[in-house]
Amino acid sequence: MKILTNIPFVEIDSIPLLIKDFLTQNISGFESQFFNVENIEQQFQLKEQSFSADHRKVLCEVLQEQHTILPQSEQQQSNLRKLESKQTFTVTTGHQLNLFTGPVFFIYKILQTIKLAEFLNGKFPSKNFVPLFWLASEDHDFEEINHFKTEDHYYETKAKSGGAVGRIKVEDDFLISQFEEEFKDSVFGTELILLLKRAYKKGNTLTQATRIIVNELFSDYGLLVLDGDDARLKAEMKSVFEDELINQNLFETTQETVQFLTDKYGKVQVNPREINLFYLSETRDRIAFEDDQFVIVDTDLSFSKEEILTELENHPERFSPNALMRPVYQETILPNIAYIGGNAEIMYWLELKNYFQKLSLPFPILIPRNSMLMISEKTVSKTKNLGLEINDFFKNFAVVTNNVLLKENEILPLLNQQETQLKDQFQDLKLKAALTEKTFGNLVEAEETRQLKSFDRMKKRLLRAEKIKQSEKLERLENLFQRIHPGNTWQERNYNYSVFYSDLGQDWLHSCYQEIEVENSELIIFTI
Repeated sequence: MKILTNIPFVEIDSIPLLIKDFLTQNISGFESQFFNVENIEQQFQLKEQSFSADHRKVLCEVLQEQHTILPQSEQQQSNLRKLESKQTFTVTTGHQLNLFTGPVFFIYKILQTIKLAEFLNGKFPSKNFVPLFWLASEDHDFEEINHFKTEDHYYETKAKSGGAVGRIKVEDDFLISQFEEEFKDSVFGTELILLLKRAYKKGNTLTQATRIIVNELFSDYGLLVLDGDDARLKAEMKSVFEDELINQNLFETTQETVQFLTDKYGKVQVNPREINLFYLSETRDRIAFEDDQFVIVDTDLSFSKEEILTELENHPERFSPNALMRPVYQETILPNIAYIGGNAEIMYWLELKNYFQKLSLPFPILIPRNSMLMISEKTVSKTKNLGLEINDFFKNFAVVTNNVLLKENEILPLLNQQETQLKDQFQDLKLKAALTEKTFGNLVEAEETRQLKSFDRMKKRLLRAEKIKQSEKLERLENLFQRIHPGNTWQERNYNYSVFYSDLGQDWLHSCYQEIEVENSELIIFTI
């Protein structure tokens, strides 16, 4: 396994313009959230002032308790001890509890978080930086997380949806026997099979299963794992949750930014609600304010103002942040300075800066996670035989394909030449026509448009003819695109990590880790 090339996100067509503008610091007001050493230094000074000793004590207590469930590596034990010091900060990523980690980018974002902590520990030896993974155990959309894909199979588990997914218990083991059949002959297949069996043993919750997997893969790197579904941590959010229920400040403070992002980029990733909280019982249901009552949507439950504030005071664990409130929860209970997320995550974080300011809560450095692609030497060779580079597969591929098919065509240059000559002729004619009556000038312009459209039609028919004539080459191009973009999406969003780990094991993890450049947001392409 070796690195082939790196493509900066700003050079990839499909990366959202908002992310590109953020990376090039072209969004006014967000310059201090861009990752560089100076901004990091400013960030831990802000966090040092705002993160109380009491918050740190509660966090350490919860983390220590949660980490007694599984064996701890020496590095994890060391990081747990370091967190007791006010000179220690976290760098964080988080994700849903996807079945067996789901798409492989789950792995990449954790590796980058660990690498960032290592980088910062080298830059600031008087401070400590600890990598932390946030378990999104309170999400309730089970259908989003109940499956994963390999090259040959689709795996899925069943359970009742609607409640916090972290509390769902494993009830079937059909996927294990199917997985075992696929990977039993792979070099590291047995290791994967045993991990799957241990994680998804009947009776385990999805939180336990995900913790087992993450701990198995990353404990030696010192990664800490936090489940926010804890009454002690939720208690620290009482004042924020009360403010959300009564004053709806998240909705109010984000409107200006949401409008700005909508006007400039077309839409926002997540639209704030008037109340950005759920109520947790056996299900997780949205809280709304209707007819002077706090209504738990899709249930028969409702509360008066006094009743819901009493409920919050006595049972803060029953209140669950939505996607936009979750960053506030995270940054309140962690001494965090940087968050690594996917493009969609970064885009909805950006909506929240004014709300953080309203809460006097430091807004973290935001880092779009790196992407990775694993391709075979054979695929690289086939690409070169067609006169392409791997980078071409991350451009508008319809345009790339058309250029390949028409590259040696003798008619296209002639058409282009004749079209240019026609434009020049009409330019001269329009200059003269401008000296005559207006309707004649309009006739000249209309005739130019008509004749130029005929060139467009000829080019389209020429391309169609070449697609028929070069059907074999077109099929090879489309097959290569599918190898690099399985399911017409980026490989990392389609395949599970087992596809690569089964043949390369921990060496694959180490190679990915080594090649991550924390100061860049880019696509890293490997040959395997």
